[in-house]
Amino acid sequence: MKDALYADLSVIGMRGCEKFVEQVDTYLREWRRHGAEDTYLVHTSCPRFGSGEGKAMITESMRGQDVYIVCDMFNHSITYKMFGEPQRMSPDDHYADLKRIIAAIGGKARRITVIMPMLYEGRQHKRTSRESLDCAIMLKELVSMGVTNILTFDAHDPRVANAIPLSGFDNVIPNYQMLKAMVRAVPDVVFDRDHVVMISPDEGAMGRCMGYSEALSVDIGMFYKRRDYSRVVNGKNPILEHKYLGDSLEGKDAIIVDDMISSGGSLLEVAKHLKEDYGARRVFNFATFGLFTDGFAAFDKAYADGLIDKIFTTNLTYHNPEIYTKPWHMEVNMCKYVAYLIDTLNHDTSIADLLKPEKRIAALLERHRKQLQPDAQVSMFENND
Repeated sequence: MKDALYADLSVIGMRGCEKFVEQVDTYLREWRRHGAEDTYLVHTSCPRFGSGEGKAMITESMRGQDVYIVCDMFNHSITYKMFGEPQRMSPDDHYADLKRIIAAIGGKARRITVIMPMLYEGRQHKRTSRESLDCAIMLKELVSMGVTNILTFDAHDPRVANAIPLSGFDNVIPNYQMLKAMVRAVPDVVFDRDHVVMISPDEGAMGRCMGYSEALSVDIGMFYKRRDYSRVVNGKNPILEHKYLGDSLEGKDAIIVDDMISSGGSLLEVAKHLKEDYGARRVFNFATFGLFTDGFAAFDKAYADGLIDKIFTTNLTYHNPEIYTKPWHMEVNMCKYVAYLIDTLNHDTSIADLLKPEKRIAALLERHRKQLQPDAQVSMFENND
């Protein structure tokens, strides 16, 4: 028998997350046997005045509730009007609305958990000169406003949790969901040392690669980025050269692992080296967040040139609808997993098993190996978790 609820559940989806939280709500109602007329979703709004100033409004009481706020800081499709002109919402605008919602709750909720898949200012996580520490400031500010727990996915640097050492901070890695999507999209992939190598595009992604390497028992290769630290272009030091460190890739499938795709220039450069210089058979990419800030033209060309076979990104951040027409892209739906996290936390039980998917990955690989055998009678998709 499941533990009692911590408190009555309320789920708030910030602007741009409506479809995502509707799917989450559907799973929660199904598991808890609630009717179609019931919902855990709370209607909120963040209207703007003509000057661009805003406020938040909640239509029902949050007193004593266990509140989960889902927010996508990088949904650039949302607009508002300022002085009669449409303005796209920036991450700063999304963050301001999040604080407004927390302020509208007014300290009445029993507990507030913020589910922020891609951390606001997550790439501004460390100080190397006279510069701001935006992500750490954001975390401290949310905690000071009464947020108890913060859930994020594949944080650019999870050590940013050190900014709030006495508060809840969980970094969720969607390894299982990525692998499950891959065996569906590429059913002939063979996960062993003779056929697959995990590739880290830089030294910062090695930890992610190691997680896959240990779960799959395959080797790792890494690219070292040599940068020009004398210049800054688009907020970054330009890359001068990629150098590969690792064993032979000849005839093997290479899976590039990273937390995000921004413009994609670095990813496509690595893919080109893997195919043209190191003889990789196929090149895939696992990226939790696909922003595609410079559009899709470069990816279309790379796919046409045979440099990229498939890119997997989650629906935790907004995707331009055009991406659903791209043969090189596969979206990994995370709604059910987020619903699991909310349901478990609302019952005030540990999410350790959800954060460590080794057993589920092992079971998935076993089903996949049986599926690769001609006489297998078992479906690799029989466990729809």
